[in-house]
Amino acid sequence: MHRDMWILFLKWTLLGSIVGLLAGSASAIFLIALEAATEARMNHPWLLYLLPLGGALVSYLYFKAGKNSAKGNNLILERIHDGQETIPLRMAPLVLFGTLVTHLFGGSAGREGTAVQMGGSLSEWLGKLLRIGPAERKILLICGISAGFGSVFGTPLAGTVFGLEVLAIGLIRHEALFPAFVASFVGNAVTTHLWKVPHAHYEIGAVPDLSFLLMAKIVLASILFGLTSLLFSELTAACKKWYSYFFSNPMIRSAVGGLIVIGLVFLVGTRDYLGLGLPLIHSSFEEEVNPLAFLWKLLFTSLTLGAGFQGGEVTPLFAIGATLGHSLAELLGLYAPFLAALGFVAVFCGATNTPIACFIMGVELFGSEAAVYLFIACIVSYLFSGHTGIYSSQRIGVSKSHRVSIPEGASLGSLKEREERRGREERKGRKEKT
Repeated sequence: MHRDMWILFLKWTLLGSIVGLLAGSASAIFLIALEAATEARMNHPWLLYLLPLGGALVSYLYFKAGKNSAKGNNLILERIHDGQETIPLRMAPLVLFGTLVTHLFGGSAGREGTAVQMGGSLSEWLGKLLRIGPAERKILLICGISAGFGSVFGTPLAGTVFGLEVLAIGLIRHEALFPAFVASFVGNAVTTHLWKVPHAHYEIGAVPDLSFLLMAKIVLASILFGLTSLLFSELTAACKKWYSYFFSNPMIRSAVGGLIVIGLVFLVGTRDYLGLGLPLIHSSFEEEVNPLAFLWKLLFTSLTLGAGFQGGEVTPLFAIGATLGHSLAELLGLYAPFLAALGFVAVFCGATNTPIACFIMGVELFGSEAAVYLFIACIVSYLFSGHTGIYSSQRIGVSKSHRVSIPEGASLGSLKEREERRGREERKGRKEKT
């Protein structure tokens, strides 16, 4: 028994470390290149006008060579759940190139999707290379998710839990806990210390004393954070449907999406909502922001990702949450950086259905002084975002409410399809009656 545990311990220490080394190095290269692409866009504003061409180019590459890589993070989740999908090694360079093109030309997108997909692709390749069995390959994929997430944000503990928690709502794969921690810890160490890539940190400022009135205000704000998560998830999914309905060709779809983003820039008269949104986050903690900044960033990101541009959702969700928290602070009579920090993690939590990982991320980024408030914000946002999310292949292991019956093995995508089918049948029935 003890001998088996030692063998298991050493085995996953080695495998997790290799995954962390691969994913951490990939994240470092990505972050360095991403900073260069963002700087180039800022120094050469005319690059924005190439966004439609860049989107069409990336869609063409995915159409010709990507195969099932276009599923992105959902492909990795499906591979872990069913074991039938294959994750090609080509996913890593494709998503890296596609995300850099998105940011070089001004699309509004994030970076976690890229890091997770690179981590998943590289861990799958490692599993094939070492001829690891199917069950352990799934654990290796979880390691890839954790290492990618932890290394790209500099949050190894949150990365560990995110890889376990994102698979199914209400369930955690504890057998992968130690391997995921090793991969995330090593991945972050490789990115931060070996490659010397820094991560952004924000000051939450003074944390108010606990009171009933303060708790009530935080719960109210957290409800709004959860509803904003729901809005983002639903709008992004709707944009994908609209683009696909009107433009069946993926190249044309991305080109049109690029033109729409350019048009929005002229409509709002600013380029603040392009790219990751890091300046918006910075302003939320140290300066002032437009009261509707969260809504504009949400719209820019949904329209960008819905058109097929590559990148993640999480960093824009950070920006949406932080700016919304900042805007609500004055209305609720709270310190703006404090509520911005709660919004930062809570909107992300509602969109990914990962309350524990988001709470841990909040503690890693903002300190333990606000732990109680961070936890409240996460669990309330998680509840009010409903059975929606940015990952359609995320399973529903346990329903968020006993009043909502969920079929066994259902995913967010299949649940949404069932509800849409039921809606069509009800509309058809009403028409027949009339």
